[in-house]
Amino acid sequence: MSDDKKHDAQEVKEILGVVSTEIPKLLDSISNTIYNADKAQEFGKSVAAFFKQMKDAGMDDKQAYELTEKFMANFSMGGMISNIFSGLGGRDDEIGKKINEKIKKKLDEDDE
Repeated sequence: MSDDKKHDAQEVKEILGVVSTEIPKLLDSISNTIYNADKAQEFGKSVAAFFKQMKDAGMDDKQAYELTEKFMANFSMGGMISNIFSGLGGRDDEIGKKINEKIKKKLDEDDE
């Protein structure tokens, strides 16, 4: 194996090591912040206010609903992670794939 490939492999290993330890901590922190009763109530109020603003702006129910869905998705756990890693998630390389696999695995574990 050439020195460049050894260096690249070591770099990937280091990156995945950091990702595998830091992503679960980040997900736990976000989960604890988002999924408590007070935060859920605040989020519900925010969503309702957003929908009302869309209706007050003259949108019909369908348009307001679609935008409200997007608003909610941006503040969901999956939406946040997608936004954070959108640069990596769309990459068609080995690091991006490994990161996506680890994130998906952690999310699946949290759902169980």
